[in-house]
Amino acid sequence: MNQNILKILKLTKAFRRISFLLIWMVFSNFIYAQEVYNLEQCIQKGLENNFSLKVARNKTNIASNNHTLGNAGMLPTVTSANRYGGTVNNTSQIFDDGTSSVRNGIYSSTASVAINMGLTIFRGFQVQRTYEKLGELSEIELLKTQMEVENLVAQIVVEYNYYIEQLILYQNLAYAVSLSRERLRIDEQRYNLGGASRVEYLQSMVYLNSDSSRYARQKEVLRTSQIRLNELMANQNLGQDIVLADSLIKIDDKLTYEYLLSSTLDLNTSLQIASKNQVITGLDLKIIESRAYPYLSANAGYGYNYYGYMQSSSYNQHSHGLNYGLTLGIDIFDGFNRKREKSNALIEVENRKIEYQEVEQAIMADLLSIFYAYQNNLNLLRLEEQNLGVARENLEIALERYKLGSLAGLELREVQKSLLDAEERLISVKFQTKLAEISLKQISGKVMDYM
Repeated sequence: MNQNILKILKLTKAFRRISFLLIWMVFSNFIYAQEVYNLEQCIQKGLENNFSLKVARNKTNIASNNHTLGNAGMLPTVTSANRYGGTVNNTSQIFDDGTSSVRNGIYSSTASVAINMGLTIFRGFQVQRTYEKLGELSEIELLKTQMEVENLVAQIVVEYNYYIEQLILYQNLAYAVSLSRERLRIDEQRYNLGGASRVEYLQSMVYLNSDSSRYARQKEVLRTSQIRLNELMANQNLGQDIVLADSLIKIDDKLTYEYLLSSTLDLNTSLQIASKNQVITGLDLKIIESRAYPYLSANAGYGYNYYGYMQSSSYNQHSHGLNYGLTLGIDIFDGFNRKREKSNALIEVENRKIEYQEVEQAIMADLLSIFYAYQNNLNLLRLEEQNLGVARENLEIALERYKLGSLAGLELREVQKSLLDAEERLISVKFQTKLAEISLKQISGKVMDYM
């Protein structure tokens, strides 16, 4: 019996080497012919190629193009009107002395060329407020694009770390498969030497198949995450293999609520958009109020006219010259429409104030709840790290006892499962902590710090 145990010990001495060799072979299949990305490269590529972000940038360009003096009505308008025409008439005349005259095909022609310029000199500051409104609309589109950028960066950071999480789980399952495979070898050796029953040998085979099945499913999850990361970076080949430069989830555990609150009030994009909407409704109100003022406009032009006659005392006539003028007016009564529009505008101003308060409250609630989750996960992280150390030590002891035949296979399986569960809980808590960190940085306008 001692010889059998010695043979088993010799086999298990090579166990660790075989395990690490197996894991290295698994990763070599992933690393071969793959491009290595760090987080900054993934974000940079996504910002350059992502389709939704391209659309958002185009909308920003449109709003920027609309923010002009001419669109606000500050610049004069110049038009040119040119016309050429003619008439062909048949005439029949009867005179007092009884004579008559009939002429057919009498042709006359006219031509005109004119250039006119108009300029609004004063419209109750309506033009100035309109220009300011166009500027605010342009800035809102810029903020919306900024929000799209922040959302994309957050999504890439999340998917990057999710891929790391799934990769670590994949490694853990690969190790679990190697443990089960080595255990099967030990039980097979014992069974052949008469030191174990066939039931133990078959049970070890069941455990190996179960671990191998989980390992295969995890490979599918890992592949799906890789495709999603390629999609966020807008890679043409969505099936492209990716190797990440990082193998661990890095946690920023230095965030404080006071710092996040101050940054949120200053930099949060949703708050900035809500504030801009308040400004725009105020400008709309001023534009309506401007209609109560008199308006003054100027116009000037140059015209040339030609008249050609087939039957007249003069053969043709030419005229050309300048024209100019000022128009001063005021809207005296418009059926109380201006009053109605002003009342509605005042209500909209109040609505925008309420909407800002609502957005602010929602953001503060999110910040507070996510920060509490962040702190709680940091505490759980320390606990799970301690649990993992205990589970690893417990497995080492159990393996030694199993090698010596003093531990049942079912008990070893429970110890092995406890280690795998501890590893999964730890990486899950790490990922949840990272999600809270990403959300906090996005709310506080600091998500671009990941670049």
